[in-house]
Amino acid sequence: MAVSPPVCDFGWQAPAFTLPGTDGRRWSLDQIRGPRGTLIMFICNHCPYVQSVLDRIVRDARALMAEGIGLAAISSNDVTAYPEDSFDNMVRLATERAFPFPYLFDETQDVARAYGAVCTPDFFGFDAADGLQYRGRLDASRKEAAPDARRELYEAMLMVAHTGRGPAEQVPSMGCSIKWKA
Repeated sequence: MAVSPPVCDFGWQAPAFTLPGTDGRRWSLDQIRGPRGTLIMFICNHCPYVQSVLDRIVRDARALMAEGIGLAAISSNDVTAYPEDSFDNMVRLATERAFPFPYLFDETQDVARAYGAVCTPDFFGFDAADGLQYRGRLDASRKEAAPDARRELYEAMLMVAHTGRGPAEQVPSMGCSIKWKA
């Protein structure tokens, strides 16, 4: 079932966390934070919405990191119900797709709850002071990548990097619901 997150709550502060990454390290928000902003992305391996745009996420992540935006992706799904999202499969995906950002495992789902994440993909773009500035979509893609779609997330995070503010108008992301544990 496709769900959409709420609109951006400008200035809402990023909750701190420390999670294991597919690279064998533990990552905290402090280690991920970029000098000009931070993007936290809730994704997973199995979701068709994520699969259809994963190459674009990686492309935009590389470009945003060059602009001083720190990034991480977090998978919070129940891996008992969705074994494709297991840590071992996360490691495989991050390696196959050469993720330039940490891919983190939120096994307890506490981080997803703290952020209010509701779907995959769900994007949280913060300014340099950890204030929320973007809670929109990557682009107009749904379960299939929209050809020549405007790079909404990329443009919004560039704006944050250069002005400290996100766009006033934002279209919520859409994707598969987070698979919560019973």
